[in-house]
Amino acid sequence: METGKLSSENLQEMIINQIKPIHSDILIRPGVGEDCSAIEFGEFACVLSTDPITGAASEIGRLAVHINCNDIASSGVKPMALMLTILVPPTTSQDELNFIMKQASEEAAKLGVDIIGGHTEITTAVNRPLVSATAIGKQLKSNLVTSSGSKAGDKLIMTKHVALEGAGILAFDKERELSQTLTVDEIKHAQKMLDDISVIPEGVIAGAFGVTAMHDVTEGGILGAVWEMSEASGLGCTLSRQALPIDSVTAKICRFFDIDVLKLISSGCMLITVSADRADALLHQLEEAQVSATIIGEMTVSKDVLMADGDIIEAVEPPEADELYKVVD
Repeated sequence: METGKLSSENLQEMIINQIKPIHSDILIRPGVGEDCSAIEFGEFACVLSTDPITGAASEIGRLAVHINCNDIASSGVKPMALMLTILVPPTTSQDELNFIMKQASEEAAKLGVDIIGGHTEITTAVNRPLVSATAIGKQLKSNLVTSSGSKAGDKLIMTKHVALEGAGILAFDKERELSQTLTVDEIKHAQKMLDDISVIPEGVIAGAFGVTAMHDVTEGGILGAVWEMSEASGLGCTLSRQALPIDSVTAKICRFFDIDVLKLISSGCMLITVSADRADALLHQLEEAQVSATIIGEMTVSKDVLMADGDIIEAVEPPEADELYKVVD
């Protein structure tokens, strides 16, 4: 099997189809493109999400906090707490383990999120440090946003710029190689992209505004995330290639490694669908909060996910292994 997330088809057939529903108070169950699960507790829902960091060698403490909190934000709510599992090989030094936990603790504190437990173990089951986290949030049931609520005719909004996480990871983990083609300032610029990896601000704003759906962009990049969101909603989407915001340094990094910028891991970007007549108002609110956002497409009745590049229209295929795994060990 290929490195990275399972294909959407394998995920459905091998994993999701094996799950047998039991409790009626589960509000959001597993599904392709769905970021979170939710459990009913009276008028509230407990929102949960879990993910590991496997594609990065450095900054894993920081990334583990953000990628999980970002999933909670896709439900329109600020995360409350995290549980961390840290597995490290016997070759790991105490300083390395301390650094991972220091990163995680500092990032959680910045977000106002409590670390409430987890597990730490030295084990030969891994050959490099692995951090997995579970994030928890609380939301009124009536305000719960899913990845599957898009409506035909909705505008598709993307925050920030394409592949910012992938560019940041590569700028840290492959700094020596990139110094062949990037200046010191460009490498620092790419590394600093990880400072913008949280989507909590836009998630909370969009949740309060009242949007139809949100999806956190992760493995598979922007194209994978759009395909997943369309699949979850049972709709299609037409994207505009010219509308996709791509940082010039990110583009240089992808050209150097010969990878597709549109299929590179992109935590820090949120996909949001909202009715066409309210899209400008949402963009204005995001702009006031200093969150850059762009309309990149429109949801359609057809189940085809398409990319329009001038007069050329191409089909967007289901996500495969992330481009990051072509570069990292």
